[in-house]
Amino acid sequence: MKQRKDVPQKIIILYAIIIFGLFLVIPMVAILGKSFLTDAGLTFEIYQRLLLEKNIGQAFLNSVVISSVSAFITNLFAFLIAYTINYTNLNPKMKKVISGLVMLPMLLPTITYGYALIYTFGKQGLLTKLLGVQLLDVYSAQGLIFGYIIYTLPISFMLINNAMNYVDKKFMVVSRLMGDSGWKTFRNTILRPLTANLFISFIQSFTLSFTDYGIPAALAGNIDLLSTRLYSVMLGSLPDFNVGSAISIIMLIPSLVSIALISYLQKFNIRYGKISQVELKKNKVRDEILGTLSMLIIVVVISMFGVIFIIPFVEQWPYRMSFTMGNLVEMFSDSVLLEVYKNSLFVAFMTAVFGTLLAYSTALFSARRGEHRRFGKIADSVSLITNAIPGMVLGVAYLLVFRGTALHNTFLILIVCDIIHYFSSPYLMMKGGLEKLNASWEVTAKLMGDTWLKTVLRIITPNVMKTILEVFEYYFVNAMVTVSAVIFLAGTKTMVVTAKIKELQHFAKFNEIFVLSILIFCTNLAVKTIVRIVGKKIGGK
Repeated sequence: MKQRKDVPQKIIILYAIIIFGLFLVIPMVAILGKSFLTDAGLTFEIYQRLLLEKNIGQAFLNSVVISSVSAFITNLFAFLIAYTINYTNLNPKMKKVISGLVMLPMLLPTITYGYALIYTFGKQGLLTKLLGVQLLDVYSAQGLIFGYIIYTLPISFMLINNAMNYVDKKFMVVSRLMGDSGWKTFRNTILRPLTANLFISFIQSFTLSFTDYGIPAALAGNIDLLSTRLYSVMLGSLPDFNVGSAISIIMLIPSLVSIALISYLQKFNIRYGKISQVELKKNKVRDEILGTLSMLIIVVVISMFGVIFIIPFVEQWPYRMSFTMGNLVEMFSDSVLLEVYKNSLFVAFMTAVFGTLLAYSTALFSARRGEHRRFGKIADSVSLITNAIPGMVLGVAYLLVFRGTALHNTFLILIVCDIIHYFSSPYLMMKGGLEKLNASWEVTAKLMGDTWLKTVLRIITPNVMKTILEVFEYYFVNAMVTVSAVIFLAGTKTMVVTAKIKELQHFAKFNEIFVLSILIFCTNLAVKTIVRIVGKKIGGK
């Protein structure tokens, strides 16, 4: 009888082991082995050749410097916006607007950021035309940094803003009563408790920038980066899997270092017994200055995307500026582009469904009491590993392992790649939600004769439905905008929007690029809105 009750749990564990074994362990072992194996056998010759190659060293240095600068600026901006929301008496509606607008870039693929910057700051760009002077050389380090700031600002803001929510503000009152200066109060009661979180935010921003391919695909120009080198090696006229594998392993280095640093920095997190809500000191000048600066940052970021909604409705930018719906009609009459959009919808939806199932089922073992809780520890480790593997590296690994198999150029490989690539955050979100529930529910249900599966379906699932919806949204949105992994895996029949945008770049079809980007944006916005509405209804119950 006991074995029958264990069957659902064992099926879930087997399902997870097969997914992680086939699509994480084997590909990563294969790519590591390929970087050391040649026709002559095991050798370090590939790495020696790369280390001696001047271009690779320069590409690595460029990637590190540009990613570091962009991460530093991003964190300054994110801190300022988060501080404005948490430590000023700005109008609550304005705070809500700022919080919402700063997250909008997440609804678009990073490859679109580059084209948006070109059409804003380029020689024929919108802002250049309006001001009569080119403010920014988009095909330079400046352009890349600008693009990375737009890309990582929402993530950095989420991390810092969430940390600020757990800082006890009563210590600010105590500090002022002790006669501390404004700077000392700020340093001791805000900066010091957030030190670890600020470093973690910097590391996350750096890693995302270092491993991104979408922005460099549009803006890198003559600047050599590791991501663009990896793309040219793997998808060039003569693909070199040995060199590509070695570059992939080099790209893993910052991610592995980031795991070690984040684990170390977690020790310095300050935990409060109780979070006190205090009335903030009234300071109209402070509120107006910080509110204005926050809105200025957001307006600059959001204005980059204004061209996406303008260019498709101009007859021929910048020569024939009359309004037209022709570009839109032409695009929607193109069966190939519509098919690509349908492919993206299918991949995103299936990724969200099966990704949510995987994240939820594995989190059950790590967050809830049970006979198989040891498996939860494995899921925790997998979460750390998947968070460290860049999309490009995972894409190369899949190309290496599944090339020539029945999975090659299929929707299944795209869906699985997205599920594994984005597993970490959904899993941690699900685990956090499950840990907040009463720990004795399963025991009580078992005493009443209910099976584990019945308890999960009837008791646990309804109480974490809001988190499940958030995980579904996270998977869907990211599957719609991802480019780094799928760029190596999408075939002619399985082409998705982000891969198609890269293809359209070669033919300079920017009207189609921006219309497809608008479709992605509107789709993601619609999904987020639906999830929020359903979530509120569930919360209301």
